[in-house]
Amino acid sequence: MTEAAVAATHVDVSGLTDVGRRRKTNEDHFIVVSLQRAAEVRQTSLTDSGLLERLRSQEALLLVVADGVGGRGGGDIASSAAVTGLVEYVGQAAGCLHDLDIDREHEFLEQLERAVRNAHHHLLTEGGGRGQGPATTLTMAALVGPRAYLIHVGDSKAYYLRRGRLRKLTRDHTTGEYMVDAGAWTEEQARTSPVSGNLFSALGGEELIVSVGLVDLVPGDVLLLCTDGLTNDVPDARIEEILGRAEDAASACRALVDEALAGGGSDNITVLVTRMSSPA
Repeated sequence: MTEAAVAATHVDVSGLTDVGRRRKTNEDHFIVVSLQRAAEVRQTSLTDSGLLERLRSQEALLLVVADGVGGRGGGDIASSAAVTGLVEYVGQAAGCLHDLDIDREHEFLEQLERAVRNAHHHLLTEGGGRGQGPATTLTMAALVGPRAYLIHVGDSKAYYLRRGRLRKLTRDHTTGEYMVDAGAWTEEQARTSPVSGNLFSALGGEELIVSVGLVDLVPGDVLLLCTDGLTNDVPDARIEEILGRAEDAASACRALVDEALAGGGSDNITVLVTRMSSPA
């Protein structure tokens, strides 16, 4: 079991991963990275503590969860390599954080998507170039101020909770979701079909589809990134309840993982919770 917590001004972030009850190894990985462009005050006669706090505060958080694709070997290697590669590359996008206007925002998203595609090509090369080697899903959020920029591949998920209501921000790149979106299947057919969970997009797989989005968060919102080890064993209504009653991000992570374990722990479980608090 591995956990991490990052304290940020007005943002409470924590992550937790667990192997589950039925897997021998944990092929999930996560990371929380602070991207900073801060000024350090060496000496001043100013008494505006708010100004000093703004200068010290971080400008962005990078949140990533990755879930190695089972059934083909090397899932742990794939998810680890994807997360590591993203962190190494995404520093190039940090320059876009300064005066992030509409044009720079577009450039920032392009940099994030390029980082994902680079990680994909690296895995393809390592696997022989045919998409049959190690592969992984990935969901990433770059939190810049109140805005979260989302990059999504596969069936790991992003949600946010607002005023007690849970909303899903991503669509799974699976056969079931595709058939429902196309109007060919009902939600019930997708739930019961044995091929519903088949992935058609993954880093290192035969095909890569990168979904990009954003959401503006407000004080009181909770952002959740998770692998399907959570959602396979915990219904959305229960996730909503746990996030709504948790006192902080760390306790929310612990409660979600415990709930998934109690529900069977059928897969590796990884959660990242970000709580937006009101400015002091």
